This record gives sequence, structure tokens and C-alpha cells, in this order.
Amino acid sequence: MDFTLTAEQEAFRQELRGWLEQHVPADWRQKRRGGDTDESVAFLRGWQRTLAEARWAGIAWPAEYGGRGAGVMEQIIYQEEMHRADAPPQIGGLGITMFGPVLIQIGTEAQKQRYVPNILNGEEIWCQGYSEPNAGSDLASLRTRAVLEGDHWVIHGQKIWTSGAHHADVCFLLCRTTENPPDKHMGITALIVDMHQPGVRTRRIHQMNGGRHFNEMFFEGAVAPADAVVGQVGQGWQAAVAVLGFERGGSAGRHLGLQRAYHSVVAYCQSHTRNGAPLVRDPLVRQRLASYHGRVHAAQLNFYRNLTHWLQSGRPGAEGSMGKLYCSELRKELMDFAVALAGPDAMLWPGGGGDDDFDFVGDYLSTFGGTIAAGTSEIQKNTIGERVLGLPKDMGR
Repeated sequence: MDFTLTAEQEAFRQELRGWLEQHVPADWRQKRRGGDTDESVAFLRGWQRTLAEARWAGIAWPAEYGGRGAGVMEQIIYQEEMHRADAPPQIGGLGITMFGPVLIQIGTEAQKQRYVPNILNGEEIWCQGYSEPNAGSDLASLRTRAVLEGDHWVIHGQKIWTSGAHHADVCFLLCRTTENPPDKHMGITALIVDMHQPGVRTRRIHQMNGGRHFNEMFFEGAVAPADAVVGQVGQGWQAAVAVLGFERGGSAGRHLGLQRAYHSVVAYCQSHTRNGAPLVRDPLVRQRLASYHGRVHAAQLNFYRNLTHWLQSGRPGAEGSMGKLYCSELRKELMDFAVALAGPDAMLWPGGGGDDDFDFVGDYLSTFGGTIAAGTSEIQKNTIGERVLGLPKDMGR
């Protein structure tokens, strides 16, 4: 793997770094601590418009759709520099990284013209209608139904664990449109659904980390135009797999977030004492930190391996499951260690354990969801076994 940057790629990095130094809002950290409020959402929509106007949103998108037509390496540089600058996230992140690319790839020209610009500038936020109460890891068992009546689909069903649905304007919704198909992966259709209509209801879920980012969604006679199908009717599974490929394999965010968490733990050990000495001088603590240092670096190298496949094939591959599995499980273990280091202070949460910029306890509680989101660890192992290692399928499924 040779990731030496070309002169053009290095110029791209310096251009972006200079722009971020001038435009990242100075009060961003304070707004981040404000949580998921209407004020913070309005702030992030404004930041998204700023990015789009400067063509720093959707940089890999074709120029005719508002992007820069950047290559894979530029995308990685972009993520690294946004992480380095501690810049605000893109509120339309799912649309930018997943649904926009899928529409550009397999959507109709009318869908591209209608939705892609508003994804880019943050005017419309997208959510993902996949999991259901009885169809999480076994997504193909979903029961939300859509029936074509005249010129529109009528939708009935329920989704759960939908990130950001309470702020979303549009949903990429998987529905069953054929009953009792010969294969349960058949007869599923991907629809674009307006969230601001009668028949769509969301209910926020109070999570154990104190947040309310996830939602239940209820579709009770909601409608979508007949031409709201992404891809082909009955072939929504292919569209879903394409979306998950971008979600699992196309982002450096997991290993960059893992690095940030690790460095926060190291900083904590350097600044906090126990028995009159900094934690970092405890030989057992140093051993654990050294072990995590190597494993965090391994996560980065694993990402580079997947990136190599992406550069060669032109799209993320099943190897992305390896990175997703490794990073989510390692982060859970690392934050468990961090909470143990905080000791009794962790019981004072919120406010105990960590610092103003990193909440050990809150992050640890979030890591349980991290092993489920984008496919559970068990599903990732099946994907790795079948599509990377070439092992036979589990006949019990």
C-alpha cells in the first residue's frame, strides 16, 4: 500500500486546511455541548449551507451535482482534515455519504434533480427506514408494506432505531411490495417518502446514554408517488446493499473517532493522579495504554487495506465489515477501560469521568449501540466469513 500523496492531493489538503482555519465557528464546541436541540439543528443547517456554497460538501459527487468530482484519496483527506479541525458534522451526513451517492448511481434523473441539491445544502435531511421491531439483523424479514394504488404507494408499518428521524424531511424506506416471494430478499422495494405528511409519526427513544437520537417511526396510510422507487420495484434489497456498502466501507470516521477516544484516555491518564502520582506512571495502566495504541493503529491499517480495495475496484467492498466490526468492538473495550480508570468519579455522570470535550461514561454507554448500528457484530462476522473468506453460508439462516 503506497499512500504517498501527489502534488495535487497535497495542494487539496492545504486548501481545505486553510479554509477550515478561517471558517470553523469559534463557538462550535459550546454549541456541541448544547445537545440535540432546535437551536443546534438550525446551526448545523447553516454550517451545511456554508460548506455547500464553498463546494466542501459532497466533494466526491460529480461537478454537475454540486460536488468536486474528487477521488477516493481526496475523500479520505477531507475526513482527516475535518477531524483534525474538530469541525462541526454535516447535518445531512446520511444523505451526503449514503443516499446522495446511491441516487446518483441508480436513481432516475428526475430524482437526482429533485433531491440531490437539497441533500447537499442541508435543506432536506434524510433518515434511513430499515430496522423494525421484528426485523433488525434479519432485515429481509421486514413487514412494512407498500401497496400501489393508482399513481401512489400506500404504506403501513413500523420502523425503529431510526437515527435523527425527528429532524428528518425525507426517508429512504424499505417496504415489502410482494407477499410470500420465493426468496425473502425478493419483493422488497426502496421508496423515497416525505416525512412531513399525515400518516407519518415519530416517537423519540430515551437511550441509556441520556440521548434521544433514535426514533420509532409509524406509517399509517402514508403515501409516496409511484415514481418514488429507487432502483426497480421488488429489487430494493440491491439498493439497500448499495447504501450499506457506502455506510460501512466508505468512511474513515470510525478509526478517526477511535483515535480521538484513545488520545482522550491518554490525556486523562496524564492529567489525573492516583495515590499521589499520574495514572500514566502506573505500570499496569501503561501496559494497557500500549496495547490499545497498537490495536488502534491496527484499525487504521485495516482501513487502509479496505481503501486499497476501493481504489482498485472503484467502490467499497465487503472488507468494510472488518473495519466496522473491529472498530466498534475495540471502542467498547477501550471505553470500558476508561470508565474503570475514572473510578468513583464515573458515578457522578453526567459530569464525572472524562472532561468537557469527551464524556467517558456517555461514550461507553453509546458503544453498545455502536456494535448494532450499520449491522450487528454477528452480521459482520457472517459477511466476513462468506464474502471475504469464502466460507459456506450458515444453513440455519
